[in-house]
Amino acid sequence: MEKEIIHAYCLQLQGTTYDYQEEWQADRYHIGGKMYAMLGGNAMGKPVLTLKCEPSRAEELREAYDSIIPGYYMNKTHWNSIYMDAEDVPMDLVENLIQHSYELVFNKLTKKAQQEIQSVGSKTTE
Repeated sequence: MEKEIIHAYCLQLQGTTYDYQEEWQADRYHIGGKMYAMLGGNAMGKPVLTLKCEPSRAEELREAYDSIIPGYYMNKTHWNSIYMDAEDVPMDLVENLIQHSYELVFNKLTKKAQQEIQSVGSKTTE
């Protein structure tokens, strides 16, 4: 997985904002002020992509892929981390998991916040 590809993928999702958390040395991606993806490192500095995930799916993914682990620095039930040097996790799955994380967070936003994000997106595509 390449950081630049993940960065570009996240930024193309409607309403995404980005920041860099200096203390964590992590790139963070938000929707409606809530984080859905983080590119950072584990305690040894090994790069990881951390994404929100529906709990039963999170468990299935951890069992199926050695490179997917409980969310580093996050709630282990609702977040997974994927090692960036993973060879067993295809990029189309990574993109699917980013989209899944985005949708989980978006769907928890208030209806008003969701409508604001959608209206901004529709204005930019007109």
